[in-house]
Amino acid sequence: MTTPPLARIRNIGIISHIDAGKTTVSERILYYTGEIHKMGEVHDGEAVMDWMPQEQERGITITATASSCYWRDCRINLIDTPGHIDFTIEVERSMRVLDGGIAILSAVEGVQPQTESVWRQADRYRVPRICFINKMDRIGADFTAVLTAMESRLKARVVPVQLPLGNEADFSGVIDLLKEELVLFSDADQGMTVERLPIPPEYLEEATMARNLVVEAAADFDDAVLADYLAGVKLPAERLLPALRTATLSCSICLVFCGAALRNKGIQPLLDGVVDFLPSPSDVPPVRGLTGGGDAVTLSCDPASPLVAFAFKVLAEEGRRLTFLRIYSGSLRNGSTIFNSSRGAFERADRLFHMHAHKREQITEAAAGDIVAVTGMKKTLTGDTLCEFHHRLILDGLAVPEPVVSVAVEAKGAEDRERLPGALEKLQWEDPTFRVHEDAETGQTILTGMGELHLEIITDRLTREYGITVKTGPPRVMYRETLRQPVTWRETFSQEVNGRLQKGEVLLSLRPLPRGEGLRIILPPPEGLPLPPEMRVALEESLRHVCASGVRTGYPFADLEVQAVEVPFEPGVTTELGIKAAAHRGFTLAAQQASPVVLEPVMALEIITPAEHAGRVLGQIQQKRGRVEGLAGASENEVIHAQVPLSEMFGYMTELRSATKGMGSFTMQFDHFQVANDEIQKGFGLV
Repeated sequence: MTTPPLARIRNIGIISHIDAGKTTVSERILYYTGEIHKMGEVHDGEAVMDWMPQEQERGITITATASSCYWRDCRINLIDTPGHIDFTIEVERSMRVLDGGIAILSAVEGVQPQTESVWRQADRYRVPRICFINKMDRIGADFTAVLTAMESRLKARVVPVQLPLGNEADFSGVIDLLKEELVLFSDADQGMTVERLPIPPEYLEEATMARNLVVEAAADFDDAVLADYLAGVKLPAERLLPALRTATLSCSICLVFCGAALRNKGIQPLLDGVVDFLPSPSDVPPVRGLTGGGDAVTLSCDPASPLVAFAFKVLAEEGRRLTFLRIYSGSLRNGSTIFNSSRGAFERADRLFHMHAHKREQITEAAAGDIVAVTGMKKTLTGDTLCEFHHRLILDGLAVPEPVVSVAVEAKGAEDRERLPGALEKLQWEDPTFRVHEDAETGQTILTGMGELHLEIITDRLTREYGITVKTGPPRVMYRETLRQPVTWRETFSQEVNGRLQKGEVLLSLRPLPRGEGLRIILPPPEGLPLPPEMRVALEESLRHVCASGVRTGYPFADLEVQAVEVPFEPGVTTELGIKAAAHRGFTLAAQQASPVVLEPVMALEIITPAEHAGRVLGQIQQKRGRVEGLAGASENEVIHAQVPLSEMFGYMTELRSATKGMGSFTMQFDHFQVANDEIQKGFGLV
């Protein structure tokens, strides 16, 4: 099918907490748009969008999956993202390239921890979104309570454009407030037939009040609508749609739909909402980029302009790379040679594809506004910019969260040992939150990731996809090191190396920062630091290298400002190696004098437990050095919000199931670093 005009393209993502129903909604979207002819269910391991064996076995989404479909002559490029916090990078990179989003919430659980996380990610990238309250047929479903939670916890201005008809087992359809109709979905053909009827009399008063709120929201963004509303003029849906679309595109409101995806109810109106309210590529603000000289420029979404594309995902398929691109400007054809401005290398786009989960549809050309997969690129990684050599630009990259858990792995056989480094490199192509390094003391290979599940999936993939059997050690916490007090240190290096005298001198100032500030390295401006450019680069590299490996713990420094106050330079005497050695040794000696201290990661937990077991669960939290942040009731359960150090959380699911007779569940995500207790400090010899 030919590429539709920009106004008829929607690049959207489906985001939510785990188990809210993202993949089930995605399956229905593909079914009702005619992209697939049989709906697969997550619980049967047959969902099209969950194609990895691990996804099918566990019933969770692990990797963001792209697909394309058509609705009302619009092409919808759809990305189904994971809900588990361990795979948050999949949401982050999807948000970076999407124009709009569907946020899915469970009508029973409402706003959950990962809901808040993905909502903040969408806010950060200014992604307009509509909301779908799913599972209206479940026991405990409460449409109004979810709206209230969205307003209080997400700080969103929610505007319901639908009301549920019935609740829990009696849920049978939705009331369309814009068109003032009852919408029913046939059970005979899996919801394919949609019937529109007058609103039942018993719902008229409630629907009229709710519609007035929709009209008031539209009036806030359209003066003509406001004037007619104040004059008492009846406003049809056609008058309200443009104002509501304007408000949605500016992220000022979130329109709310509802349904029960598993029972095939509510999906077609949601698709109408995607077309009516979410942006096309030409609706979003111009993308910002930097020229080689550091000048900021903006890019309009124009197929006739020079090519600029962003690589947001890399897959290793049978040893070869499949690179996913969002094209922001220009067009790309099969066999084109393009320039990777992030790495200064030329790449070749051998073949282009539209993806349908893991299946490919080959195309010959893609243009601005499109999302495609490309084969043939050998050096491009996530976050790189691709462009024309004579119009070089670099787009803003990704915010990559820091991994907090590590395990040691060891290949079982000699053949496995030889193949392990290559397989790990391919897995790192795909996942910026997955890191590999060798322990300098033990020689072990250390894998670092976002959580136990993340690393479990990595080691499972080594066996399934690469045929490499590995043994793993127990998970370990990724601590951080920082300083308790500021220090200034002058260091001079003068030593003969390989027959040449290497000299360098630095005056360093180290200053601890508040928690969460990260690492800050400051060099004097070029005019105040008369170093040749290559020595300036070497100085910063040396400081970053020593900060990455710690001084007393082997863990990276955090919440620290490192400033090179003076770097005397004597032409013909000062050397690059001398500068690097002075900076490295000076930092190490200075840090040892400034009371180094260990920081440990603290996780935010949401625990759901039957009320009769809540006391036992609270006791567990106290034993784990945790702090309870709040308690709330949800149906017959208690919802406990707490913060607990990560080091106490390994194996917690087993403990929780034991304490709640198998009925408790929890989710957690990284929250902040704090100074570790004396026992941990002693383990590193710091007390």
